[in-house]
Amino acid sequence: MQVLVIEDEPRMSALLHKGLSEQGHEVTVALDGAEGLKSTLDRDFDVILLDLGLPGLSGYDVAQVLQERNYPASILMLTAYNKEDEIVRGLNLGADDYLTKPFSFPELLARLRAVTRPGPEPAPTTFTVADLVVDTVRHYVTRTGRVIDLTRTEYLLLELLAQKSPQVVSRGTLIEEIWRDHREVSPGALDVLVNSLRGKLDAPFPARLLHTVRGKGYLLKAEASVLAQRRRAGYMRKQIQ
Repeated sequence: MQVLVIEDEPRMSALLHKGLSEQGHEVTVALDGAEGLKSTLDRDFDVILLDLGLPGLSGYDVAQVLQERNYPASILMLTAYNKEDEIVRGLNLGADDYLTKPFSFPELLARLRAVTRPGPEPAPTTFTVADLVVDTVRHYVTRTGRVIDLTRTEYLLLELLAQKSPQVVSRGTLIEEIWRDHREVSPGALDVLVNSLRGKLDAPFPARLLHTVRGKGYLLKAEASVLAQRRRAGYMRKQIQ
């Protein structure tokens, strides 16, 4: 990782530089807040070890500037304070965690791993099946670039199938997800809904996408002819280029 240490105590900063470098990290040391902020202008660090009790610009001042700039690095505060209000102040200024001095080096490494651990991958907002595009943010559906107007329940059905494509989604799952209080839904409601969606999704186009798997449920899948057409179109574009 690219690590910036902003620590004014020379012995502490030297120990951090040595220990983190031995762990394979690339370490930059700044001995005051102004120098630390200047370093962030030249490089994108992964994590900043920020002492709160700095001369001149305090660690709070540095954290506030970084927060205003939306600087992407994780911040681990190093503090001699053990007061709750001081720690909360630093966390409110964008710090991700804190360590109270004195601390052990293994604990520092564990905190570093925790604040730089990647979060979950964001869920996709667009699903594409052959020439069909489902935008889950705008609830916007197109096929071959043509907008398809759907009712609320038709859209819910399509989105569920698009998310699982090309897997089969059972009738029970679809009924439960579309009609939360499914006890009051008639047995043929899903069949009516599927037929309605199929009329808008497939009928105006040469290739079917919505398929019935008898005894199991439904799925969205590109027919082989559609895939072949798309491959041929891609080949022709390459030849033209």
